[in-house]
Amino acid sequence: MEPATPKIWVDADACPVAVKEILYRAAQRAGVRLTLVANRLLQVPRSPWIAALQVAHGFDVADEEIVKRVAPGDLVITADIPLAAEVIARGGQALSPRGEMFSPETIKAQLTMRDFMDTLRASGVQTGGPPAFSQNDRKAFAGQLDRWLARAARG
Repeated sequence: MEPATPKIWVDADACPVAVKEILYRAAQRAGVRLTLVANRLLQVPRSPWIAALQVAHGFDVADEEIVKRVAPGDLVITADIPLAAEVIARGGQALSPRGEMFSPETIKAQLTMRDFMDTLRASGVQTGGPPAFSQNDRKAFAGQLDRWLARAARG
């Protein structure tokens, strides 16, 4: 029996439009199944490779659905560090919309830093948000996605 072709899952509620557009083109070009998961109705291009999955409203409902469906070797697009950690624990790979590939070696430190920043914000410290999504972020994302697609094609 041939192994399943890896799929791409997108935590789509906060995913930048530019990243979605890159993903649409890549799914078509590479013939890889792409599913955007969100708690609102999404319009996606008509394609046998692209689907949208609407889940119920609620905290982390989309994340839980992705974790339930992700298989070893699949790629999840997310900026959510706890979701990335769960994906990695299930044998998947996680890529941020800014082009950072999360890894088993770094995810614990990233979770610790995220929790620390949450504690600071909860105590009233103004930590600021992430910088605006840039052209460099877009290029970094496209480069990492292309590398993943090349590895997936090789099996």
